[in-house]
Amino acid sequence: MKNFSSPDELLKAKGEHLGYSRWIEIDQKRIDLFAEATGDDQWIHVNPKKAAEGPFGKTIAHGYLTLSLTNHLLPEIFHVEGISMGINYGTDRVRFPAPVTVESSVRLGAELLDVIEIDNGVQTVIQLTVEIEGGDRPACVVDSLSRFIW
Repeated sequence: MKNFSSPDELLKAKGEHLGYSRWIEIDQKRIDLFAEATGDDQWIHVNPKKAAEGPFGKTIAHGYLTLSLTNHLLPEIFHVEGISMGINYGTDRVRFPAPVTVESSVRLGAELLDVIEIDNGVQTVIQLTVEIEGGDRPACVVDSLSRFIW
């Protein structure tokens, strides 16, 4: 875990790769719970029998489930001290190059692309890459915007 003692330290780290999270397995229960929460119950996600005959050979995680895991895994990669709050400010350029099949493991990598001073803090652009264990293409690549306020 990369630890920054203040938002000012982020300014010096622009361009750095911040590291990786642990690997987590994507099981059918997680996929089903996401489908229930979002109402996206398309068969490629929730019907293992039909999905076995489909284009991926088994069920796949929703793209937005994969994207949502970035918020779950990012705190394992870096931490900023000396702030009153961190704010998820949005995303740019979300892409899903490869599907995450059920029982695959994924991890998150993070690169600090940009840091901009704002009133009472900094705004970062962090390129997040969700990797699939053993895969040759990432599951998700997104430029995540965050604000760290002191």
